[in-house]
Amino acid sequence: MSHPGLEDDLIYLDYNATTPVDPRVAEAAWPYVTTFFGNPSNSYRYAEEPRRALEEARRRLAGLIGSRPGEIILTGGGSESDTLAIRGIALAGGGDHVITQRTEHPAVLRTCLSLERLHGVQVTYLPVDKHGLVDPAALEAAITPRTSLVSIMTANSETGVLQPIAELAGIARRRGALFHTDAAQAVGKIPLNVDELEVDLLTVAGHKLYAPKGIGALYVREGVVLEPVIHGGGQEHGLRAGTENVAYAVALGVAAELASAELAYGPDRLRILRDLLHRRLDERLPERVRLNGHPARRLPGTLNISVSGVGGADLIAATPGVAAATGSACHAGSQEPSPVLRAMGLGRERGLSAVRLSLGRWTTEDEIETAARLLSDSAHRLSRP
Repeated sequence: MSHPGLEDDLIYLDYNATTPVDPRVAEAAWPYVTTFFGNPSNSYRYAEEPRRALEEARRRLAGLIGSRPGEIILTGGGSESDTLAIRGIALAGGGDHVITQRTEHPAVLRTCLSLERLHGVQVTYLPVDKHGLVDPAALEAAITPRTSLVSIMTANSETGVLQPIAELAGIARRRGALFHTDAAQAVGKIPLNVDELEVDLLTVAGHKLYAPKGIGALYVREGVVLEPVIHGGGQEHGLRAGTENVAYAVALGVAAELASAELAYGPDRLRILRDLLHRRLDERLPERVRLNGHPARRLPGTLNISVSGVGGADLIAATPGVAAATGSACHAGSQEPSPVLRAMGLGRERGLSAVRLSLGRWTTEDEIETAARLLSDSAHRLSRP
């Protein structure tokens, strides 16, 4: 099955940034834009189908992550889910200390900074090793009786590195703290089960899962008390006010069901293609390609590399046939290495040379071969005297 939004002359290798909406997802959602317009909170007949569709969407998403449907809170996206989880726990009482780690998504880091600034919450930022992994012993040492929440992401969006969530969550639980994981980058790409992970809160973002932007969810374990971030009419168990976006909720549910079906066959296809891309670049650029992240503990479709002697932004700009991301950010007109790579201890030159190549549902072997050729040709041109 091809995708109508993907162009033949531009290879899309930025699935970690956003995924194309699956046509099957769009088709399922469309009737709730056009025909089934009713407010699901009402009691008359126009509300019946939207209300049923909402509950079906929760059931499908719950099936993907191993929760109960009633533990799914629908939100406007991953950043909102992170905010609700972290602020919700911190402001609900029970402790004024939060623990996270330095390579988290800005949605987590900036929420923690706002808690420090506005509410006097103490936040501990755990370091990571050269692969981007948190040391469980460091978490054990950081937890105090005042710790209300630990928030550690499942998979890093830049490197794909997978944290030992079950082990970290087990430490938090033994010490009396709740555990949240931002799993936006991991849900649907690897098998996840909230009971096996022993997490209390888990973030989902629809647009990382072949659903539209503007829909997400927060898994909240039954019995966990949160202070709402958006107050109003009492929707979503009183935790997220506002009339529900039924069409996008349907889209998220269908996307989750499609991901469940794919995971039943395993993530080997993307892992094989990712490793083929790495191997081809190594062959074409001998001794110049360095992997950023863990060689094994990472998402099957993520490859973050630095090519020595070439800036990542320059490499991507010189390769218009490949859509991919760099490992740097532009601030006031100057390039700075990614904070994630800096936290891993990588030097400035290597950080500025980084590119992230992320694969997905429509990536083909032919595209991988072509992308490797185009990127390596560009690297050779850029590194000539």
